[in-house]
Amino acid sequence: METIMAIVIGLLFTAGTYLILSKSIIRIILGTSVISHGVHLLILTMGGLKKGGPPLLGSDTTSFTDALPQALVLTAIVINFAVTALFLVIGFRTYKVLGTDDTDKLRGIEDE
Repeated sequence: METIMAIVIGLLFTAGTYLILSKSIIRIILGTSVISHGVHLLILTMGGLKKGGPPLLGSDTTSFTDALPQALVLTAIVINFAVTALFLVIGFRTYKVLGTDDTDKLRGIEDE
C-alpha cells in the first residue's frame, strides 16, 4: 500500500510542479493546492498505513491507530483551503484591475 501511495504522491508533486511553472496565475494557485494535497498524503503515509483499533485507548485495547497524523492533516487541509481562497481572491482582483493573469504581462515584459 505504501508503494501505491508513493506513486500517487509523486504524481501529485509532478502535476503541481508543472502547474507552478506555467505563466497563468490560476494555474500557479492550483499547483500549490495540488502540492499541498501531496504533502497531506505524504504525512499520512509516513504516519503508517496500518489497520488497528480506534485512536482512543481503553483498558483492554491492544492495538490502536496513531491519531496524530490525521489531526495534522486535518489542520493542514483547513489551512490549505484558507490560503487557496485568499490566493484566488487576490488573483481575481489582479485580473479585474490589470485585465490579465499572465505573469510576464504583469511584470511589464512585452512579447519578444
